[in-house]
Amino acid sequence: MKLQKQLTLLDVFAIAAGAMISSGLFVLPGLAFAQAGPAMIVSYLLAGLLILPSMFAKAELATAMPKAGGTYFYIERSLGACIGTFGGIANWFSMSLKSAFALVGIGAFALFLSPHLTEMQVRLIAVAACLLFTLLNLVSVRETGRLQVGLVLGLIGILVVYIGWGFVLTHPDRYTPFLPGGWNRIFSTAGMVFVSYVGLTKVASIAEEVKNPGRNIPLGMSIAVFVVTLLYVLAVGVTVGIVDKEALSGSLMPLSLGASRLYGRTGAVVLAGGAMIAFVTTANAGILSASRSPMAMSRDRLLPHIFSRVNRRYRTPHVSLFFTSGFMVLTILFLDIEDLVKTASTLNILLFVLVNIALVIMRESKIQNYRPTFVAPLYPGLYFLSILFYGFLLVEMGRIPLMITGGFVVLGGLVYVTYARKRVLRKSAMMHVVERITAKELHGPTLGKELKEIIIERDEISEDRFDQLVKRCAILDLPEPLLIEDVFRQISSILAVRLGVEEEMLYERFMERERQSCTVVKAGLAIPHVIVPGEGKFEIVLVRCRKGLSFSCVAEPVHALFVLTGSVDERNYHLRALMAIAHIVHEADFEARWKVARNEEELRDVILLSSRKRDSAVSDGKV
Repeated sequence: MKLQKQLTLLDVFAIAAGAMISSGLFVLPGLAFAQAGPAMIVSYLLAGLLILPSMFAKAELATAMPKAGGTYFYIERSLGACIGTFGGIANWFSMSLKSAFALVGIGAFALFLSPHLTEMQVRLIAVAACLLFTLLNLVSVRETGRLQVGLVLGLIGILVVYIGWGFVLTHPDRYTPFLPGGWNRIFSTAGMVFVSYVGLTKVASIAEEVKNPGRNIPLGMSIAVFVVTLLYVLAVGVTVGIVDKEALSGSLMPLSLGASRLYGRTGAVVLAGGAMIAFVTTANAGILSASRSPMAMSRDRLLPHIFSRVNRRYRTPHVSLFFTSGFMVLTILFLDIEDLVKTASTLNILLFVLVNIALVIMRESKIQNYRPTFVAPLYPGLYFLSILFYGFLLVEMGRIPLMITGGFVVLGGLVYVTYARKRVLRKSAMMHVVERITAKELHGPTLGKELKEIIIERDEISEDRFDQLVKRCAILDLPEPLLIEDVFRQISSILAVRLGVEEEMLYERFMERERQSCTVVKAGLAIPHVIVPGEGKFEIVLVRCRKGLSFSCVAEPVHALFVLTGSVDERNYHLRALMAIAHIVHEADFEARWKVARNEEELRDVILLSSRKRDSAVSDGKV
């Protein structure tokens, strides 16, 4: 059962923004100030810029493959099932743990508001919030999105008031010296606060449930990163300007401290409430996104089938959702989450490395049906540089998180070897790259066919009569240059059988049509068409000649032929078929796709996956 497309652009923005605004804003600034001083403002801006390569990469991959699982799905389809198994487990664990940490943050700020709470009560508050969000995610993704929108807009409102009022009361002398530790501290602090932005791309995990994902995912993420980066920079900048350096350095509640300078105890309580809202949005978005990884892995047979079950009433992945929620509850109650969050951050950075590699692999595979609607800019240089930067951050995370991450790599390998290897035969994009290098075809179900189905679903392509004709039409893929007379002989032989007419008659009609008027309609393209006797007859033949066909009426070789034959009663449909062809051949990338298609099926897909407007109804084989 498919998931419902219920999320809009505003929902995407709210989920992406809500996943970013939490401890990175309400806890980290005090620690960042202790390391870099007022220059931490630049560190936050720099960290926002450093997330852009991964955002661009995920935006492209998400628009080409808007499927549940996001990061896992891209890694598995590009690098194969073994690395994909690790990617899926790591993606699920990191999102679940970050969400659990956010839930504990809710309890921690509740402790600020009610100091008499015990540690267990704080944890129980976090568990209650987890169960509430789980129930909401189970009943409706749409309602989850609405809650997220309301919370994020409310949070932004609180921050805007804080920034606006605080800006008026800032003291310039608090910004000096601006660089107490030099530029090196700015870069190292940027690495520390970079984790504040990693939630941005988690929205890709729910791409399958987004309306018009080709537009809404890249646009929603772009707006989110711009708004959140601006809020981060302005909020920490105001905080530096209104709080004494000694009080701010190392504080775990820096914005509440700043608000207390503006509004006293009331201000501190309001900002603490804002912090709780921020943790709620992060936890809510995390539960929604994390639960899609086990479901996606189960669909791909990397995990047992039970995880892919979708609730018939609510159309949500209830088993995967309960599994994720149960893990989070156990983590909240029995584990020291703070010790594991750094591991989750390490896994996130490693996943960013793999996503950027996935982008490179998908591009270089030259798979015909890899058709993102958003194209990542500055390829490939920006993405190789980002891989190097993320590699540097990994080294900086420390030995313990790296060792635990290595344990996840081993775990992923064990799951693949013991369970998934015999069940998965898919050929990844990496294998397509190997085919290009070795010029040898490797066996296995191709990724191109799956991408074709994804495009049909993404673009909501409804098959019409022209598509039906193309799906069953004959295709001639000619490697050597030929005279058009010789090609008409081959076409006539094929169509004589399909139409039940004489081959010689067909050949003569093609030749006569060519003598009357040249059928080359533009450079490299011809549309020969003739009328045949009978009723209810219409056929198409597609021809590609890599080195060109020779027409006597033009000097340039022709590489593409759309051959149309039909009876007199199909004259109206003949015109509609010509209109369909006109739309197809005028697409910007038609010629390039036609020339590089590797076989007949890829040639057929060039036509079937075009963005032309389809006829609204198909009945009895006719429109």
